Amino acid sequence: MEVKPLRVLIMLVFLAIIWFIPPPWGITVQAWHLFSIFITCILAVVIGANPILTTAIIAAVVAIFLGVLDPVKAYSGFGKGFILLIVVAFLVANGVIKSGLGNRIAYMLVSKFGKSTLRLGYCMVLTDAVIAPAFPSNTARSGVLYPITLALARGSGSKVEDGTQKKMGSYLMMNCIAGLTLSSSLWFTGMAANPVGAKMAADAGVQGINFGSWFLAASVPVLASLIIVPFLLYKLFAPEVKQTPEAPKAAAEELQKMGPMSRDEWITGITFVAMVILWALSGTLGIDKTAVAFGGLAVLMVAGIFTLEDLKSQGDALGTFIWFSILYTMSSQLNEMGFMTAVGNQLSADLEGLSWPVVYVAIVVLYVVLHYVFVSQTAQMLALYSVFLGVAINSGVPPILIALMLLFATNFFAAITPQGSSANVLCAGSGYLAQGDMYRMGGIITLTNLLIFLVIGTPWILLVT
Repeated sequence: MEVKPLRVLIMLVFLAIIWFIPPPWGITVQAWHLFSIFITCILAVVIGANPILTTAIIAAVVAIFLGVLDPVKAYSGFGKGFILLIVVAFLVANGVIKSGLGNRIAYMLVSKFGKSTLRLGYCMVLTDAVIAPAFPSNTARSGVLYPITLALARGSGSKVEDGTQKKMGSYLMMNCIAGLTLSSSLWFTGMAANPVGAKMAADAGVQGINFGSWFLAASVPVLASLIIVPFLLYKLFAPEVKQTPEAPKAAAEELQKMGPMSRDEWITGITFVAMVILWALSGTLGIDKTAVAFGGLAVLMVAGIFTLEDLKSQGDALGTFIWFSILYTMSSQLNEMGFMTAVGNQLSADLEGLSWPVVYVAIVVLYVVLHYVFVSQTAQMLALYSVFLGVAINSGVPPILIALMLLFATNFFAAITPQGSSANVLCAGSGYLAQGDMYRMGGIITLTNLLIFLVIGTPWILLVT
C-alpha cells in the first residue's frame, strides 16, 4: 500500500484542528493532545492515507517530539508479554506450515467439510466455540486457530504472494476474527477479563454471574450470531471460490500422497499439542503464556524445523509487533490520563433522567462505539464498566441485564478494528486482509452482533435471569 499525499495532507489539517480545540469534559490538555494524535492515526488508516505500520510509527514520533509522551512511556508497549506472544505465535505458525503438519490438518478438514467455503467457515467458528472454555486467553486461542486457518487458505490455492488471497483466504481470516468474538462471549472462561468483570459486577451489588448463568444467558444470542455472522460475511465479503464439490476427494488424495507423518510433523504436532495444553492450564498452573510460546518456538528451532533463515523472512511479524505495541501504548496512556473515564462520566451523566429502556440501549451502544479508541478489551472494561453499570442501574435498568450485556459487549465488539483485540492481530497481520476491509467488515460484524444481542439477547436474558 503506497502513501497518498493528498490524504496525508488532509489528516495533518485534521490533526491541527483537533489539537487546538479546547479540551472538553474536564480532560487535561496533555490527554486531549494525545487523543488528537491517536484519533488522527486511526482515521489515517481508515481512509488509506498510510499503511498502519507507517502511521503508527509517525504517531509515536509526533507524540514524543511534541512532549505529549515521554520516551519511557511511549516505548512501554514493546515490553508487554502478550504482545510478544502474538509475535512468537506468528513464528510457530510458520513452523506448523513448513513442517507439513498444517497442510495435513487442512486436508483432513477439507476432506470432511470442504464442499464449500461457507462450510469451512462454519467448521472453524464451531471448532473455536468448542475449545474456548478451556482457554482463558483468546490471544492464545488465536495462536491455535491461526495456523489451521492459514493452512486451509494456502492448501486451497489462496496465497498472498501470488495475489490470490481473496480466493478463499481473506474470508477465512475475517471469519476467524469474527468467531473469536463469539466464542469469548459464549463462555465465562473464554476470555480472561470475563471473571474479572463478574467480580466488578458483584462489587456493584449484582450477584449470581458464574459459569452456568453466563452460558445460559449467552447461549441464544451467541448461537444466533454463530449462524448469521459467517453467512453474512460470506455474502458481503464473498470469497471468489464458493463451491468446491471436488475438494474433499482431492484433499483425501493429497493426504494419501503425503503418506505417514514425517519426523518434522511429529515433532511439530507434539510441540503444538503441548503448547495448547499448557496454554489451557496456564491459569491453574501459574504458567506464563508467552513463556510457553517461546518454549515451543525453541523446540522447533532446536529441531531445525524453524531456522534463522525462516526468521529473516518474517517481516509481517516484526511489523505487527511494532504497530500493535505503539497503538496499545497510546490507548493505555489515554486511559491512565483519565481521558476514557472523563468521557464515560460525561456521556453517562447526559443519560440520567431518561427512561430505563432508552438508557439501556444508549449505554450499550456507547460502550461498543467507544471501543474505537481502545486497543484492549480488558482496558476498556476496567475503565468504563463500573461507570456505565452504575449509571444504568441508577436509571432503573435491571441490574443483571446491564451487567451481563456490558460483559458480553466487551467480547463481541472486539472485531470493530484490527487492533480491537490482541486476538485479532495474527489474522490482521497475515497479509490476507486489507486495512480498509478490516475496518469495514469489523464494523459490520460488530453492528450485527450488537443488534442480535439487543434484539434477541435482551428478552432472553430477562427470561432466564
